[in-house]
Amino acid sequence: MVSKPFTVDLSKPIVFQVGHLGEAYQKWVHQPIVSKDGPRFFANEFCELLTRTKWWVIPLVWLPVVCWLAFVSIQRGLTPTEAASAGVGGIFIWTLLEYCLHRFLFHVKTTSYWGNTLHYLLHGCHHKHPLDGLRLVFPPAATAILSVPVWTMFKLLSTPSTAPALFGGALLGYVIYDCTHYYLHHGKPSKGYGQILKRYHLNHHFKTESKGFGITSSIWDHVFGTFPATKVGAA
Repeated sequence: MVSKPFTVDLSKPIVFQVGHLGEAYQKWVHQPIVSKDGPRFFANEFCELLTRTKWWVIPLVWLPVVCWLAFVSIQRGLTPTEAASAGVGGIFIWTLLEYCLHRFLFHVKTTSYWGNTLHYLLHGCHHKHPLDGLRLVFPPAATAILSVPVWTMFKLLSTPSTAPALFGGALLGYVIYDCTHYYLHHGKPSKGYGQILKRYHLNHHFKTESKGFGITSSIWDHVFGTFPATKVGAA
């Protein structure tokens, strides 16, 4: 007797269902549902609340941290100009981190129950429901966890006075990334760079998810050969 393939019931909490898709998960998660109403993730109300974040929470939480990090570097001996230069360097480093995280972590191929479940929480939910505005930016708690290895890397590779400003620049790059990402999905740029980025990102969602991993810039897609050959029109 041939068993029927597992079907996700969108009327029920979804997170602990997607793992049962197994090898079918990758195909399922890249068939987007274009609706501003996202599914319920958890039955537990507190866990469900933690999955929802307004876009303006990101600059509200992290911009003061960026300023504090720059102040720490100045306190440790950098001039304001040197701290600003380190910050610019951090922003540039972020653009590479943005590309690498998106390509190699957010788009990792999974087939196991827990692999599919964790991938859905990390990024799969965004590809399945790309217009869900409350699950587009990263919750601050998740950002803090992912920031630990980045901060550790900066401490190991730079001086004690430079590391805070460098990390602050990378954090500022992240804020720009998340706000830009939200705008590309929910804003309506009619011309210029914003329109180009929107078309570029929509191509990643609706045409070829294996290309176009940059959000704020396509520079690393050009460098590493993942720039898409075609683009979709702006929505």
